[in-house]
Amino acid sequence: MKKVVFYQRTGSVKDRAQQAMLASAGYVVETLDLAAEHWTPAGLRAFFAERPVAEWFDSSAARVLSGEIDPLRLNPQEALVQLSVDPALINGPLVKFNGRCAAGLDSDELRYFLEVEARDGKPASVRRPPGAWGDSWTGE
Repeated sequence: MKKVVFYQRTGSVKDRAQQAMLASAGYVVETLDLAAEHWTPAGLRAFFAERPVAEWFDSSAARVLSGEIDPLRLNPQEALVQLSVDPALINGPLVKFNGRCAAGLDSDELRYFLEVEARDGKPASVRRPPGAWGDSWTGE
């Protein structure tokens, strides 16, 4: 059974669409509320892999939009502290699958992340997945 732990933002249309995509591909989706989790800097770090610090933040978060938080000026440790204190800043969803973690993936990146075994274990921490895929996906 293929289980994905999916930390979602309440009311996010993107997150609901990704959950539906996962379920239709045969994944069991354990949905958790991103804002309700007790996050620590160490617990969050694994989700961001090689992404630049600015991509860890939701660009539409109120504190980012107001300029109170400038993700471009934070080092990784400062960013992790801010994100753990205020989960509304996190660029979600956060996803766990087979011991790996990712954050802020669009639908194509999520597919690529889940199919790492099909790529002989090559890392899934890429910004853009290969362009050879069609619009349909079975998750197999």
